[in-house]
Amino acid sequence: MKLVVLTGIPGSGSTTLLKKALEEVDYVHLNYGDIMTEIAIKEGLVEDRDSLRKLPAETQKEIQAKAAKEIKERSENDNVIVDTHCTINTPAGFLPGLPIWVLEQLQPDLFILIEANPDEIIYRRLNDETRQRDVQKAKDIKLHQEMNRATSMAYATLTGATVKIVENHDNHLNSSVSKLVNVLNL
Repeated sequence: MKLVVLTGIPGSGSTTLLKKALEEVDYVHLNYGDIMTEIAIKEGLVEDRDSLRKLPAETQKEIQAKAAKEIKERSENDNVIVDTHCTINTPAGFLPGLPIWVLEQLQPDLFILIEANPDEIIYRRLNDETRQRDVQKAKDIKLHQEMNRATSMAYATLTGATVKIVENHDNHLNSSVSKLVNVLNL
């Protein structure tokens, strides 16, 4: 079975694209943060997802590794697609979304990056009333996507996975979905 990691910065349309593609492919969709939350709740460490980040760093690392192990086990019987962050843009700099202790457990087959033009991302963020998102300049969005590309190649080097970029431009959703479906069906 196949284990795929799908990422995209906020506003790239990765969630929308994934939802549409899942209508056409036989994959189990897992969200990394949701799995971490389930584990932490089961172990009595937190009551909700927002409390995860308040746990000691070592505890968070342990939960990350357990989540990776659980996801990997699920991929033994089903094709699994995990959506998560490739990098997180923090005030202190870019943080890898999949540190080495996660990659060692997860061992994905493929990383898919969903990208869009910075101006498209700005427009989408401004018009998404369901989310509270930071306003960023086009150059900062471009940098974040470049960091995701570099980081995903580092992940691929460590795991032997391949990296595929799927562009998701405005007014081309069906084309982007087709490209994603084709990659998932390889």
